[in-house]
Amino acid sequence: MCGLAGFLRTTSTPDREAHEGWLNAMGQAIIHRGPDAGAVWLDDAVGLVHRRLSILDLSEAGTQPMVSASERYVIAYNGEIYNFQELRSDLINQGHSFRTRTDTEVLLALYEIHGPECLKLLNGMFALSIWDRTARKLFLARDRLGKKPLYFYEANGHFAFASELKALTPAPFVKTELRFDAIKDFFAYQYVPDPKTIYKNIHKLAPGYWLETDGTHTHQEQYWDVSFGAPSSASVEELQDGLYNLIDDAVRLRMVSDVPLGAFLSGGIDSSAVVGLMTGHTDTPVTTCAIGFDSKRFDEVHWAKKVAEQFKTDHHEFTVKDNVAESLSSIARFFDEPFADPSFVPTYFVSQLARQKVTVALAGDGGDENFAGYSKYYTDQVENRLRGLFPAGVRHNLFPGLARLAGMVNSGPTSKARSLLSTLALDPDEAFFITNSFFRRDIWNDLVTGELKRETRDYDPADITRAHYNNADTDDHLSSILYADIKTYLPGDILVKVDRMSMANSLETRAPLLDYRVVEYAAQIPAALKLHGKEKKYILKKAFERMLPEDILYRKKMGFSVPLAQWLRNELRPIAHSLLTDRDGGLSYCFDMERVGDLWDRHIGGDDSFTQELWSMLAFALWWQRYNR
Repeated sequence: MCGLAGFLRTTSTPDREAHEGWLNAMGQAIIHRGPDAGAVWLDDAVGLVHRRLSILDLSEAGTQPMVSASERYVIAYNGEIYNFQELRSDLINQGHSFRTRTDTEVLLALYEIHGPECLKLLNGMFALSIWDRTARKLFLARDRLGKKPLYFYEANGHFAFASELKALTPAPFVKTELRFDAIKDFFAYQYVPDPKTIYKNIHKLAPGYWLETDGTHTHQEQYWDVSFGAPSSASVEELQDGLYNLIDDAVRLRMVSDVPLGAFLSGGIDSSAVVGLMTGHTDTPVTTCAIGFDSKRFDEVHWAKKVAEQFKTDHHEFTVKDNVAESLSSIARFFDEPFADPSFVPTYFVSQLARQKVTVALAGDGGDENFAGYSKYYTDQVENRLRGLFPAGVRHNLFPGLARLAGMVNSGPTSKARSLLSTLALDPDEAFFITNSFFRRDIWNDLVTGELKRETRDYDPADITRAHYNNADTDDHLSSILYADIKTYLPGDILVKVDRMSMANSLETRAPLLDYRVVEYAAQIPAALKLHGKEKKYILKKAFERMLPEDILYRKKMGFSVPLAQWLRNELRPIAHSLLTDRDGGLSYCFDMERVGDLWDRHIGGDDSFTQELWSMLAFALWWQRYNR
């Protein structure tokens, strides 16, 4: 795993020494992504820098930027191509020869032969840049699901790119001006969805896209998408056998490494299945790592220990206890833009623990999005069935008024009635956005102020969810929301969290359940076999009944949940109070601080109604504190 950055040299009299300095500073900003080696490549039109975390071919022959055998192409690349050995063998049979054992050199050869079409041959996670010295064009690409990040800046005749935002800013021409709609997006989603960033003129290259530019003309093209439009007619037994075998092969491919390899283990079905399959592809115990909490409600280590004992792994545990407050600010800085999924804290610590033992870790990410594993999917399904019982006119015209009446009575049942009536009044795509939203509209409208309020008055973050929901090639509601999550929540939250927290510890993570073949296979499984009544991930559980015990398969999902309300009242109370009441801090740029203070006081007094909003505001304030001093 690595980091990359670069820029097009557009000045008429390039200052080579200055540009080399920029490149070195860009590389230094992401040295955590590649502490083993670093190099720059510069000609009269482009500058490239690469930081290397050595995984395959640990010799200096694998150093990047790497020049092709023809000397026409230069590559700086971040990721792993899991099927590179097969691709390499095919190229050798066609008469090609190789100087290294790296997937990087295979990528160069494939691009020279196929151009952008080579991306369709790759099974892996990657962000790559290739400079064509003859055509004087830069090619950028990102893997199908967005496992690896890639940002680019384009404005005023300048173009730069990098693995992380912080690696763009050493280039003096890169200007960071806040983007108002992205701020509103953040508070709605807890992250800034692709292809936006928190800054104007800086963009994320979307998953499954490539980009080509000569500095004057830039062209983007989508090379992959997942289709839900052709549900399989195979039997449950055939589907579960096919799924098991495919995931097993995905695990096998991800166990190729020249450095120590292990796995994250939560004790849930996804990570347990991955660990179980890993044991079938090695003669030595698998190294597993688990994170626990000083709270029985959120602690899962006993489940992880049970799986570790079953598969006789070399198991390690860490408890998140008194180290949250002292670590929060330093951990949050790795995101570069506001990010509020609180599970980044345990993800950081499990990555830190794993890195003490291994350099590569397999994880269970992707199971929930592929197979409907979140509780929100069942809640949404129930609401959507109720929605279908009433004509649209009744829902749109009558239910909002009834919801307002219910809201006038302060009790638990009427509060739930208000929420249900409000949701049923909405169309399915809008209702799913509300389910996904972490900052309620009424609270936003009550708090937002100033320029942010004026600039975003007519902007609705729900448009992002609606667009993806309606772009799915299916009429099935669950399939449409799974597609929307694969396009938003998965790359914007889950994969960002895992990439930044693992790379902060110079650890490479691999996700077999996000093998594109698994994603495509899962999309063809009928929705009713994913969410089967109340049973979430039904087909995945059936597939792994042959391996995992019933109490692991069918226990209630927790994931990396954290005791957030408890944290805010105890461990994080000093830092939260400081930032949430700072009338000169980042929140004052967005919100009426007197009203923010009221919510904070109510929380300290025992009211948990605003926990998520307060956490989102704390995350924003932490980001502002570091990046907008």
